[in-house]
Amino acid sequence: FDMARNIRFSTRITSAAYDEASGGWTVETEDSETFAARWLIMATGPLSSTHIPPFPGREDFTGEVYHTGVWPHHPVDFTGKRVAMIGTGSSGVQATPVIARDAAQLTVLQRTPGHSWPARNRAMLPGEQEAVKARYPELREYWQTLPGATFFRTLLTDDPIVPGTGSAFDVSDEERLAIFERAWDYGGYAVLRAFSDLVTTEAGSLLVNAFIHEKISTIVSDQETAEMLKPRQLFGTKRLILDSDYYETFNQPHVDLVDVRSDPIERLTQAGIKTRDRQIDADMVIFATGFDAMTGSLSRIDFTGKDGIRLADVWQGGPQSYLGMLVSGFPNLFIIGGPQSCSALANVILANEQQVDWFCQCIRDMLDRDNRTIEPAPEAQTNWVEHIAELADASLYTKADSWYLGSNIEGKPRNFLLYLGGYPAYRARCEKVAEEGYEGFVLEPA
Repeated sequence: FDMARNIRFSTRITSAAYDEASGGWTVETEDSETFAARWLIMATGPLSSTHIPPFPGREDFTGEVYHTGVWPHHPVDFTGKRVAMIGTGSSGVQATPVIARDAAQLTVLQRTPGHSWPARNRAMLPGEQEAVKARYPELREYWQTLPGATFFRTLLTDDPIVPGTGSAFDVSDEERLAIFERAWDYGGYAVLRAFSDLVTTEAGSLLVNAFIHEKISTIVSDQETAEMLKPRQLFGTKRLILDSDYYETFNQPHVDLVDVRSDPIERLTQAGIKTRDRQIDADMVIFATGFDAMTGSLSRIDFTGKDGIRLADVWQGGPQSYLGMLVSGFPNLFIIGGPQSCSALANVILANEQQVDWFCQCIRDMLDRDNRTIEPAPEAQTNWVEHIAELADASLYTKADSWYLGSNIEGKPRNFLLYLGGYPAYRARCEKVAEEGYEGFVLEPA
């Protein structure tokens, strides 16, 4: 598509300043190059700024160091090496079985065990891909109606894997267990749609906890390790992890699990990692410690808006936006997958596409109507921020610390960072706002 001529690679943006005279933006790079733009669209991603906790002694370790979020393009050889991995979120859980295949010793340092479910990745069945492609328009319309913009049916027959509606307490214990088993065997996120109250009520959440606990006890031979792997927080308060043979990996004699809540990391040493009670010698340390989610990449750029206001100051107590797409005081600054949108709680491809389409239509409308700038009205922004908080407070998400709340970053304000009303409701709200002449926005004429 001849796009490369419009792309500047290996270029880091350091600042972006709004120019009130032109109604546009001046963007500066780390090499002091500047670019002028009427519209500035941030596609920096909600999970793209990696985070490593400030462990003392990081510079002392003489072995190899990696972070799962910035994995090198060249192959990394684990063969015969002693590997220590810190973190058991999605990346750590998914990396564990792969590293264990070749490493001489793998030590996994876990702070909080998560809820992990089999991914069940597999080769496609004969005719499966062709059948899906033949129905793309129909399937895409169907996905638009689902809370996460993704579906849980067999692709060839449309048979539902799980009921998807009704309370977990409307069926017998035997029927509920059978449904959970079907979701476990199918894999992926099917369990999230098994019943309507698994992630909205504490009682429903505890049913899934009990099921996963039993699975772990059955799969993991050493029951002391099994107990360490069992999640204690409510199901639905953190992101569900999908894995391939994660729990099975701890049955291998060269794989060890360390609970850093009871035996905390004190520092990195020349030879590896020192916890309170032990020295873990390692040839390689892998940080699977996640991201400064939703706001991290944006906070690393110095944005200056109208009247010299800085985005860092506006967001000091937590992000503020309207629809998760624009911020009052920063005209013509669009954010894809930003905080207070539904980005990381939906099929990210469709969620991004919806926002990009909205931005494109907005810019077309501005050009057609001879508008110079667009930004949220302060009242509309305040109402949206309050709406985000109300949805979060009515859910289980606030019942545990997670990156959804920024709790994994020391000093980050604790605010729920995503829209919880579901993708269809979010899409409908955005469309309604545009149809009503960009309700809640201030459009300045040229």
